[in-house]
Amino acid sequence: MENKMLTRWGKALDREHPLPEYPRPQFRRDSYLNLNGVWWYAFTDTPDIPDEYEDEIVVPFSPEAPLSGVGRTLPREGYLQYYRPFTLPEGFDRGRVLLHFGAVDQEAAVFVNDIEVGRHKGGYIPFTCDITAALREGENELCVTVRDDAHHPSYGTGKQRYVSRGIWYTAQSGIWQTVWLESVPEVYIKSVRITPEYDESRVRLEIAVEGAAEKVTVEVLDGEESLVRCDATEGVATIPLPDFKAWSPDSPFLYGLRLRCGEDRVESYFAMRKFSYVQHGKHRVFALNNEPIFHNGLLDQGYWPDGLMTAPSDEAMIFDVQRCKELGFNVLRKHIKIEPLRWYYHCDRLGMLVWQDMVCGGEVFQPMVTSILPTIGLVKRKDNDYVKFGRSKEEGRQWFLQECWETVEHLYNCPCIALWSPFNEAWGQFDALKVAEELRQRDPTRYIDHASGWHDQGWDEIKSRHIYFRRLNLKNDGRALCLTEFGGYTHAVKGHEWAFKPYGYRKCKTMEVFRADYESLYHYQVLPHIKKRGLTAAIYTQLSDVEQECNGLFTYDREVLKLDETRLKAINAELRF
Repeated sequence: MENKMLTRWGKALDREHPLPEYPRPQFRRDSYLNLNGVWWYAFTDTPDIPDEYEDEIVVPFSPEAPLSGVGRTLPREGYLQYYRPFTLPEGFDRGRVLLHFGAVDQEAAVFVNDIEVGRHKGGYIPFTCDITAALREGENELCVTVRDDAHHPSYGTGKQRYVSRGIWYTAQSGIWQTVWLESVPEVYIKSVRITPEYDESRVRLEIAVEGAAEKVTVEVLDGEESLVRCDATEGVATIPLPDFKAWSPDSPFLYGLRLRCGEDRVESYFAMRKFSYVQHGKHRVFALNNEPIFHNGLLDQGYWPDGLMTAPSDEAMIFDVQRCKELGFNVLRKHIKIEPLRWYYHCDRLGMLVWQDMVCGGEVFQPMVTSILPTIGLVKRKDNDYVKFGRSKEEGRQWFLQECWETVEHLYNCPCIALWSPFNEAWGQFDALKVAEELRQRDPTRYIDHASGWHDQGWDEIKSRHIYFRRLNLKNDGRALCLTEFGGYTHAVKGHEWAFKPYGYRKCKTMEVFRADYESLYHYQVLPHIKKRGLTAAIYTQLSDVEQECNGLFTYDREVLKLDETRLKAINAELRF
């Protein structure tokens, strides 16, 4: 890779122990063996496991990321081969040994001691292999064969492109989230689905057990204090919580949760909160815990100059969430990417609402449909024209739906997530009304922005608009009025640029111009829309610069905040009902 911009966390990277933290705070066990660190890799022309490997790679960073130590792009027709030995600690094996991958982009085949233990397709969802039968005494060998195509017409590829240009970023491949082992008994808790029922003052748990049915005991905690202990009947427990503590950005209280099934023990957490709509004056607005709330947020791509889609450390993820909270924002829109579960945990505990985009895919986008006509205001077109929307292939549509539902199940227990956004700016959009209705059936507890930006199909919840090159002039049609992207003002800070030719929507030559334009945008356009038009959400583009896109409030390395912090906090304090 030509660019070597490092963050402060990348500079301090421990190659032997990168991202060592427990990767799944929403479902924790004592059993844990992190496999991140130095592996061996090779690029090959065939899927056959090679006899020799080329060099070292630091997992979980993709070979395209500087922190991997590789700096090469996987060819579309090539294969990326991984190898590392591992030895289980004495007493680790409790009956079954599970190998977890946080995410591998895009198709993976997994082998332990030359025995295939699993395959997975899709670059953003975690998967697990039961490797018990393949294990042997002493040292074991783990091999992973990966194939990736950032232009694949079926899989979700997000904002990855082989040529980084404009709003599209460097493609990456292979393992990009934590790899780890845990051991469970023969009968163990496979999953729990947690639904807070706010108005009823209770929480509902749906628990799945792998193996012969055994009693599951549930315990709810306030800190170390045990509040309730009960048994789940047929995998379901509805637990009353009178006088509960509510979760909000101002008071992000989390209840502890313990599950016990035979010899298995799992710890989790949940929050009591409710997302709904209320009438505020003449307008329908968002409500949290039955009270009106303005969603004031930033578009968050989740990219890093040294790790690409992989944050260089847990502290780096915390920095983004914590600093945005300190500056007065209460929402991050996670844009066309699924983060590691630790990122959502930090949002849960720090009190940051999240809008979660589904990862887009599809065939080559048609600019007339996805950008040119919408930019000049022509923002409504029927999305059953699959060819125009880059969704002519039935296989691609079905893969998107599968990944969409997997995303909902994967992130359902994260209290911070307030909204699902299946489609953005017509990128691979199709049948958005049907998709939104299915989403509502699968998760009736959150908002749905069915077609973020344009090509509105008439969904009854939200009117969603993206405005970049024109003055704001939004009309309220009775739905919740949301400015789901806007701004994008650009200023490249000398010494903190990733590219020679910065890209953005409104170029500001100096920091002073950038600050003045930003403040004017909020004072004279956003605030009047809240007071007069019932605007209930505004998502500014964006949290940080990303590669050539220099429209962040922070530089790409997170070293410079381009706005005056005191004045920014004052603006954000005004954005309320």
